[in-house]
Amino acid sequence: MSLPEYQKCAGEMLQFIEKSPSCYHAAANVAEMLRTHKFQELKEKDEWDLKQGGGSYVMRGGSSLIAFSLPEDAGKRGMPRGFHIVASHSDSPTFKIKENPEMTVEERYVRLNTEKYGGMILSTWTDRALSVAGRAVVREGSGVAEKLVNIDSDLLVIPNLAIHMNRDMNKGVEYDPKSDMLPLYADGSRKETKALLTDRIARELCVTREDILGHDLFLYVREKGRFLGEEGEFILSPRLDDLQCVFASAKAFAESGPAGYINVLAVFDSEEVGSGTRQGAGSTFLEDTLWRVAEGLGASRGDYLRMLADSFLISADNAHAVHPNHPEKADPTNRPYLNGGIVLKYNGSQKYTTNAVSGARIRELCEKAQVPCQTYANRSDIPGGSTLGHICAAQVSVESADIGLPQLAMHSAVETAGAKDTEFAVKLFREFYSG
Repeated sequence: MSLPEYQKCAGEMLQFIEKSPSCYHAAANVAEMLRTHKFQELKEKDEWDLKQGGGSYVMRGGSSLIAFSLPEDAGKRGMPRGFHIVASHSDSPTFKIKENPEMTVEERYVRLNTEKYGGMILSTWTDRALSVAGRAVVREGSGVAEKLVNIDSDLLVIPNLAIHMNRDMNKGVEYDPKSDMLPLYADGSRKETKALLTDRIARELCVTREDILGHDLFLYVREKGRFLGEEGEFILSPRLDDLQCVFASAKAFAESGPAGYINVLAVFDSEEVGSGTRQGAGSTFLEDTLWRVAEGLGASRGDYLRMLADSFLISADNAHAVHPNHPEKADPTNRPYLNGGIVLKYNGSQKYTTNAVSGARIRELCEKAQVPCQTYANRSDIPGGSTLGHICAAQVSVESADIGLPQLAMHSAVETAGAKDTEFAVKLFREFYSG
């Protein structure tokens, strides 16, 4: 029995997430997807020759990527009208491993010293098999090189305190990241515990301990994404926020051809910690790239500004669905549901960029793509989160709307979403890129 198309698409997305245990892996996997569609990598430090047209991508910081696809006659019969941009983010809430992380307890246990990255539901990280992923910088010849790290084994656990030792556990416990959330790593009775993790990474990379000069490493949940529900209509997976949107936008971008506009795919790091890094949405990365593309096509500064005035940005970051156990937490009239389609996000304080004009455009695109559209707003007495749309728009002034896919338990170690919604997003982005 063949799977329905929406399950095939969701299955591809779950495989993408499984291969993306860190923001560095997510960006690398998007790059790999683009290369299979004949996109060429450019380096920011090099001159760009855009006369050949086609598609290219550029990376910054190893964890952010911007790709662009040029119309066939770009620069030959005047400038393209503008840019069609979809932006999402590669990072998810997790724990970052500190320098010199090994901590011995009573010469019997080795824990790793970590710190919070973003705002997660701490309790959901306990009593799960965890491992380590990210990047390491190693000596290579007379220079250095960045290497992806993924220790593909069940390596760590953050053990809960037994109910017998804390009878208030089920009444709501405040977890302390500096003590309650440190992962157990190894038996501490061994002779040498210093640099134990560095030695493990060195073995994984086939280098010596002395060759490793630096690292950006994070914990990740080993649980694989899966379908659940009576007919497999739901999905359960780590990092749905925001790799579900990353996958959907990258797939649509790679499989779509531009028509009159320059198609742009932006995947930023650091959204979960404010976007204020050189590879975040608050950096110059998007502005730098768009200007260099326009300049490479022979545009003047005035041409470029006119292109921005006829451009559109879709900020794609998942949205809160109505919770089955707590429907009262949702806004009374804007109530998105799993498998209900694209969520158009509104906020009076402009944490989301959707307005009457940009929202109308998304609705029109959904109609053309034949996908359902629903709306989200925070309940008026519950402040909501933020995303990268208004941060991007502050750097590059274009019309913008914020959308997402509905999910439950956002920022949990594993999250729940609708199996149909990934395909809805791919169809919407294809319509946007092809129109």
